[in-house]
Amino acid sequence: MRTTLDLPEDLLQEAMKSTHIQTKTKVIITALEELIRKSKISGLKKFKGKVDLDIDLNVLRGRECRF
Repeated sequence: MRTTLDLPEDLLQEAMKSTHIQTKTKVIITALEELIRKSKISGLKKFKGKVDLDIDLNVLRGRECRF
């Protein structure tokens, strides 16, 4: 999909330089993917401590109690 954007050139150049990505399109795609990923992680953090999986990690990992 083609879209015309008015982006600050210095910001775009800094993003390209820090990520070592050669094209403006790829930098923008990467930025959008990262924004979506961070948003999903933020949504998952709401469940921290609220999900009881009832899993015994020692059994799952094949560990035996020595005591």
